[in-house]
Parts: sequence; structure tokens; C-alpha cells
Amino acid sequence: MRSTTGSTGHAGCVLALVLMLLLAGCTSGGSGGAAGGRITLRFQSLAWQQESVKANKELVKEWNAGHPRVKVEYVQGSWDSVHDQLLTSFEGGEAPDIIHDASDDLADFAYGGYLADLTDLLPQRLRSDIPQRSWQTATFGDGIYGVPFLQEPRVLVADASRLRKSGVRIPTPERPWSWAEFRQVTKRLSGNGKYGVAWPLKEPVSATLNLSLSTGGRLFHRGTDGKVTVRFEAADQLVPRTVHDQANIDRSASPTTLGSGGSDTLPGFFGGKYAMVPLGFSYRQQIVQQAPKGFDWQVLPAPAGADGLTQGVSPQTLSIAEDSPHKKEAAEFVDYLLRPKNMVRLALGDWMLPTGTQALRDPALHTAKDGWATGTALAAHLRSAPAQSVRGYPEWKDKVATPAFQEYYSGAIGLDELRRRLEKDGNLVLARYQR
Repeated sequence: MRSTTGSTGHAGCVLALVLMLLLAGCTSGGSGGAAGGRITLRFQSLAWQQESVKANKELVKEWNAGHPRVKVEYVQGSWDSVHDQLLTSFEGGEAPDIIHDASDDLADFAYGGYLADLTDLLPQRLRSDIPQRSWQTATFGDGIYGVPFLQEPRVLVADASRLRKSGVRIPTPERPWSWAEFRQVTKRLSGNGKYGVAWPLKEPVSATLNLSLSTGGRLFHRGTDGKVTVRFEAADQLVPRTVHDQANIDRSASPTTLGSGGSDTLPGFFGGKYAMVPLGFSYRQQIVQQAPKGFDWQVLPAPAGADGLTQGVSPQTLSIAEDSPHKKEAAEFVDYLLRPKNMVRLALGDWMLPTGTQALRDPALHTAKDGWATGTALAAHLRSAPAQSVRGYPEWKDKVATPAFQEYYSGAIGLDELRRRLEKDGNLVLARYQR
């Protein structure tokens, strides 16, 4: 017969073991878990340039040295796959606590409830340091779902020697070229197998829409019911008409680069085939690394229209996952990462501009070397990209706008057909997201 004392003792041991396992389960874990009172936060960074990766990792290391109770784990992500990777991690409950992305990728995640509203999480210092025009890029509905911290204007990178020899007026941020003057300049710089400009428009939509803000283009119009429709009006047409006419009428733009990426144009630029290439500001790093010894280049502002040098941008952002159990600590790390001096380090590492007003005043961003001063002078003219808060924009861009613009720029279709596709076909796509 079994001893009741032994049975009771056995049950007590089992109960004690269960309690120990439960306690272990509560104090261990991956993202956001705490061990011995220490919290671990996962920070997924999309930094890819060597200097940028180094700056991010150094800042994480410095944070960890000063915050022993809140450890940040650096996780390397990739721009090429970030949207699908994040969607999978959100749905699987495995999202990183702090998320590096771009503002034009946030809308679906924000409306889908995957990102935390940062309105009451961020300190006043950070809220006031970044201008409202930048906050608008990460505001969806009544909430803020990302901190915009790096931004990249589109500029003209020019063969300085060729421009000097031609005698054309060199534009400055104070006296930029108009779009009409830009077209005339590229004609003057063309001939004998050489072109005034090479437009790398493999991804034509964001470049066209963002530059069209300078001419007053809006394209997306939100009605009183909150629904968005596409209208391709006169102000939206000036920039695409300029590109089309340069490539198909003036022969001042290389037709072969229209389907190329920015990096693809650099060998021809260095070889004297193109006098200018419109590129994102960060391409300067590649030019510094790859240009032949003695190649003289300079940064010029993009052409100006009725609204001056205004252009759209989609800044890089830092967000916090809604599922993170330690949002307060995650927000404190974001605040640390984006202190003015740290924001400058991140900007220099990525060859981009910081959004913070204090960081923008740093002398390192106002040197003539490598065109920093020209780019920094454009910061006040940067606005939220037109498609920023449009639901269904990715499908509209991929299925309608990209092929339509590519065919128009190549000369395969005319302006009327471009308008029909953008408006008629495009509004059918957007309507599905706004029922």
C-alpha cells in the first residue's frame, strides 16, 4: 500500500517543479524578454553602406554600455525584401521591437494595426526638433507611426568641366534652372554621340511624382469623403513632358538609360557620354568611390517650377511594433539614436540629410566638398511625397503607373494615353482599397 506521506511529498515536488518552469518561462524569451530584470530589444536596421552599418552598430554599442538594464540587439535587414519580411514577422508575432523602414512603406502597416502610435511615446525634444512637414510623412489618420530621421533630395550630378566649357549658366539653390532652361541647357550640351542628360528611370513613378511637386503637381486628390482619386492635370504633366521631349524630340537625353538604375549610368557619366545625371543625394558616395582620378564633378539643384525647388521625399523612419511589450524603452532608444550629434553621424554614414533642425546646422553638412552644402540648402524645400498616405499605391504603381510612364518616356504612347491609364485604370485600382 502506497504511503500517503510519500504521495503528498511527490505531489509537492511536482507542484514546485511546475512553478519553477512557469517562472522560467516568464523571465526568458526572445524579443522584449527580460532575464534577471534586464530587457532585450531587437532593432532591425536596413543600413547597408559600410559607413552606415558602422555608425548604427557603434551607436547600439554605446547605448548598451550606458544602459545595462535595457540591451539592444542589432538585427540586419535588407531594403530589397523588407516589406514582405515585416509582414510575415508581424503576422507570425515575431516582429522586431524597433523597425527601420521608409515612410512610403508604412501606410498598410499603420492602418493594419501592426505599428504603435508614437504620439504619446516620444519626448517633446524629438517632437519639436523635427519639422512638422517631416512628421506628416509618417502620420496616418490621427497617429504618428514612424520617426522620420534621414531624407534624400534628388539632385543633378554634373560633369563640372563640361559645363564650364559649354558656357552655360551654373545653377545654385538661390538661382536654379527652370524646367524650360534645363531643357535648353541639355540641348546645348548634346551632339556627336553625347547627351546633356541621362535619366535613370527604371523606377519612374516616385522620381516623376516627387519632382512634379516643383511645378505644383499633386496627382492624388482627396475628397471630402476621404477617398482619393487620380487626376493627371497640367501641373502634373510638365516634368514628364520635359523628360519625354528630351529623349524623343531634342535627342538630348539618352534613350538607353530610361530603363536603367542610377548606378548603371555612372560608367557613361565618368566616360563623358552624359553631362548630367539626376540622382538621389546619397549616390555621391558611389561617385567618390568609383570616379576616375581627376574627374571633376559637382552637385546642382534639381530644376524649379511654379512652386520653386519643392520636391517630395519619403524619409527613412524608425517605428515601434504594436506587439512590443516594452514600447517605453524602445522609444527611449529611438530618442537616444536620434539625438542631434547621433543623427549627424547617421546622416554622414548614409550620405543623406538629417530631418532634425539642430543636426542640419552641423558644420559637417555645410561644406562645399562632395556637394554637402548644396544638398543641405534643399532641406527646407522637401515635402511629403504625393503618394505617402494613399492606400493601394503600391499596386497602382506596379500595375498601372510604372508601365504607363515607361511606355510614355520611350515614345511608345502619347500624353493622352498616359493620362487615360493613370486616371481610368488607376482609379479602378484605388477604388478597391477605399470601399
